Amino acid sequence: MKYNLNQACEILEQTPKTLKSFLEHLSDEWVFCNEGTDTWSAFDIVGHLIYGEQTDWMTRLNVILSHSENKTFAPFDRFAQLELSKGKTLTELLNQFETLRHKNLLTLKALNLNESQLNLKGIHPELGEVTLSQLLASWVTHDLGHIAQISRVMAKQYKTEVGPWAKYIPIINK
Repeated sequence: MKYNLNQACEILEQTPKTLKSFLEHLSDEWVFCNEGTDTWSAFDIVGHLIYGEQTDWMTRLNVILSHSENKTFAPFDRFAQLELSKGKTLTELLNQFETLRHKNLLTLKALNLNESQLNLKGIHPELGEVTLSQLLASWVTHDLGHIAQISRVMAKQYKTEVGPWAKYIPIINK
């Protein structure tokens, strides 16, 4: 599928609703479970998505669209949420994510980006030169990847409980 801003926004708009519907009224055993040492829970992932809304996607979009000659992105701290989410509830995080995403999408849509803007380039600190459309497509796939990650982490909690059915449930064997 070729990148299309309107289709991308379809996913980006649904992510907060999807996460809220999936996670909001679950017990702590589901919300804080993970896959072991140095892995993330659903709580951690929502915090990570918030930090991305604050410092990644739109910030980097603005770097690309700026008139500055320096188009290098600041590095992204993939673990910042571990500190920033402390003391908050999952409901607070879900609401914050929903608010930030809504604001970012309003801003994105108001830009009325055209094809030539989508081809503008920035410099990722690890990946090198990237286009605006690649950044925006990554935003969508990043959301989808973390939705899948949350499902996988939670499904693995019953890996031993499903008994012999485990061989038919690929998500718990990844």
